[in-house]
Amino acid sequence: MKNKKIIIAGGTGFIGTGLIHYFGQDNDIVVLTRRPLPSHNRITYAAWDGKTLSNWVNHLENADLLINLTGKSVNCRYTPKNKQAIFDSRTNATNVIATAFRSIPHPPKVWINAASATIYRHAEDRPMDEFNGEIENDFSVQVCKKWEAGFNEANVPGVRKALLRMAVTIGSEGGVISPYLNLVKFGLGGYQGSGNQRFSWVHITDVARMMEWIYEDPALSGTFNCSAPHPTTNREFMRTLRKAAGHLFGLPAPAWLLKIGACLIGTETELLLKSRWVLPTRATQAGFRFQYPYLKPAMENIIHSLPGRRYHLFY
Repeated sequence: MKNKKIIIAGGTGFIGTGLIHYFGQDNDIVVLTRRPLPSHNRITYAAWDGKTLSNWVNHLENADLLINLTGKSVNCRYTPKNKQAIFDSRTNATNVIATAFRSIPHPPKVWINAASATIYRHAEDRPMDEFNGEIENDFSVQVCKKWEAGFNEANVPGVRKALLRMAVTIGSEGGVISPYLNLVKFGLGGYQGSGNQRFSWVHITDVARMMEWIYEDPALSGTFNCSAPHPTTNREFMRTLRKAAGHLFGLPAPAWLLKIGACLIGTETELLLKSRWVLPTRATQAGFRFQYPYLKPAMENIIHSLPGRRYHLFY
């Protein structure tokens, strides 16, 4: 993918930064954000609030691809105020993007919307995919369902749409790796809860590659699980991270301790204890090949790429 115009809404976080690094050298990128940074090289930052039309809409004219990542982090306590903000940030952004598409003569050709693989139920008995996955109705699932409904119902004639249900995304510039490495550093990098809960993950490079693959094939649209084809368990994930970082031991954290810790740091234990067992069946059947299908090479790449860090690898 070269010499395209790509819009990334909500693109200043971990995933957005990874996409900018992947696409930014060969394409013109416009990042829609509440706190614009100085533009540089082929990267332009435009102010938006994620809910109202303003000058940012002009950047969409004749763009090739829009990627929407907007949404308040779920890494917080599920108070009524936070729950509403989590819902609103996703639905408002999706609705205003659809309105913007309809307001200009030549909107982006392809719209890819982020979603979450946590839409599937807690699963320790079998994997979930786009065809047989079971969806329940706890809070995180309600968020996913409402988020997806807004996107699927958006009427944007002539625009090809795709939805990516992303697993836990790992990379060297943020996301879950940073707090997990801090636990490892202080000897606390053991498994969480029983350690048997499934951990579906995807390398940030494969997130970008799947988006590129969808853009380049006009036959692709609809819902895709964006998750490495070989999920692991929480126990094995933490063991692999420890070894890659050169630490042979890590104290486990039982569920009761996690509940106390979650209250202290303002988050929810669901983020660690829910068993996410997700397979990317639709993508692999359509021919997508992951660069990092297995955790060990993915983790090795991430540890080697950490800025300002050097780890001795034990394998």
